[in-house]
Amino acid sequence: MIQLVGPGGAGKTTVGRALAERVGIAFVDLDEQFAARAGDISAYLTVHGYQAYAAQNVQIYLDTLGALRDEAVIALSSGFMTYPDAAHPAYQELNRDIVASPLTLVLLPSFDLETCVAETVRRQLRRPFSRSAEREEQVIRARFGVYRGLAARQFETEGSVDAVVDGLVAHLLPNTACSRRRQWRS
Repeated sequence: MIQLVGPGGAGKTTVGRALAERVGIAFVDLDEQFAARAGDISAYLTVHGYQAYAAQNVQIYLDTLGALRDEAVIALSSGFMTYPDAAHPAYQELNRDIVASPLTLVLLPSFDLETCVAETVRRQLRRPFSRSAEREEQVIRARFGVYRGLAARQFETEGSVDAVVDGLVAHLLPNTACSRRRQWRS
């Protein structure tokens, strides 16, 4: 399982779809899975609050993993790696496993905080469900250190999608069983 983590607007969905297509495996977006099961994320947050959302999102992640029969690229929700340890009974162990996996990749628009903040806000404001610019900036500033502190391989997504995918594939080839079963297109 190739897992992409990072803030909203980092390119997890765009890069994830392109990566999955390149390597010939399925792509799963955890936000799409959440919406299909629990409805609109913003509406869910308004009605149930963030703690309930985090617990439900972890459960949907577990259910999604259980339903997958083959390898896949999965884009985790932007806050997934920042939940409190008590978000779900399985969360602490999941978090450790995700971080420890050589197939977990952190995507950030830039490793420079100010560039990352500006680009994240710019990208997020183009989305229909975005928060205000001020709130988007607060969120990425609060989470940037968490993403940068993860012991998983990190990639900047400022370049072209193809260039980012090239870098991911170069990293993944020696770390995946599927590289031994299938010839990945570079």
